[in-house]
Amino acid sequence: MKALSLTRRSLRCLRLLPQNLRSFSAQANPGIQDELKSEVLIEGKACARAAILNRPSALNALTNNMGLRLKKLYESWEDNSDIGFVMMKGSGRAFCAGGDIVTLYCQLNEGKVEDCKDFFRNLYMFIYILGTYLKPHVAILDGITMGGGGGVSIPGTFRIATDRTVFSTPEVHIGFHPDAGASFYLSHLPGYLGEYLALTGERLNGVDMLAFGLATHFCMNAKLNWIDERLAKLVTDDPSVIDSTLAQYGDIVYPDNKSIVHRMEAINNCFGRETVEEILDALEGEASRTNQDWCTSAIKKIKEASPLSLKIALRSVREGRFQTLDECLIREYRMSLHHISKAVSNDFCEGVRAKLVVKDIAPKWDPPALEHVSDDMVDHHFSQLGEFEPVLKLPTHLREAFI
Repeated sequence: MKALSLTRRSLRCLRLLPQNLRSFSAQANPGIQDELKSEVLIEGKACARAAILNRPSALNALTNNMGLRLKKLYESWEDNSDIGFVMMKGSGRAFCAGGDIVTLYCQLNEGKVEDCKDFFRNLYMFIYILGTYLKPHVAILDGITMGGGGGVSIPGTFRIATDRTVFSTPEVHIGFHPDAGASFYLSHLPGYLGEYLALTGERLNGVDMLAFGLATHFCMNAKLNWIDERLAKLVTDDPSVIDSTLAQYGDIVYPDNKSIVHRMEAINNCFGRETVEEILDALEGEASRTNQDWCTSAIKKIKEASPLSLKIALRSVREGRFQTLDECLIREYRMSLHHISKAVSNDFCEGVRAKLVVKDIAPKWDPPALEHVSDDMVDHHFSQLGEFEPVLKLPTHLREAFI
């Protein structure tokens, strides 16, 4: 691995910095620069660096500047031979609640579509770098970990869940699609769990994340400082040493009787169906036979989501099952741009308005029901971008995903 690391490190110098990095020019207002840097803090350790997502009042929701800063930091740390491994954690009660979609909503309403495109481009680029990172990566998922929060952690080497972890991919409830690499990692979960999480936005706790492989280790929140201190003293770039350290100081936990683990047979039976309509029918049949709360909850959540987003999400996860991480990110970028273009529907802005801006929790979806969502509407979101619209270009010739 070290020989491979040296080879790829020599190639890293060939990278071209994106034009967006001009926003970090010396001519910018120093006060603004300090504020932007404070959104991602740096913590130095003996042989490691930690990136701390630092927007606690916004649950560490990711901005375009955070994506750019993370990309720049991770590239410099990867090329620094004094750094053996990298960590990421969040401030406050969240690891990361995903992208700052309220800002995206405002930008779209102000006609700043290019700024929105930059956000997706830079975030997805960073996620690809994380998924191809040459050094071990440890993400501490203490608290809310939703949407893009999974994207900036799950592709890495190690993910520590805690008794405070809450994970979900709730995008269909804001008229969007599970993105930031979600179509890749959801599709690789056991059975049809990925479809279940994508279509319902159901939440998982830290124990369930560990059981299904979304997390690699578990630690009680009360012991995190202990783990952090131990990692701070490690002088290594060997993943096995970090793994054994996390195992030694972590906690052994097992799913309880209410865990989703015990529902997998029924989930596979229902969510393995071909269409969203067939999945709903199967769920309603399961609910009538068993009268179980999880079935009723799943039906309710699916019926509350954007009908168009449901069909897009189902297809996305199923395509992801046969694609690599880079292929998923490139496709998700096209899908995201089609969503914000409003060419077919305004569901994204309507969902954000109803859930997070006005908060009337009464989105008016268009189309309003599954039977009104045509195949052409869904196909549009998977189609190629316009002739003059640049595609997402990932450095696949320099970096090959390990997963």
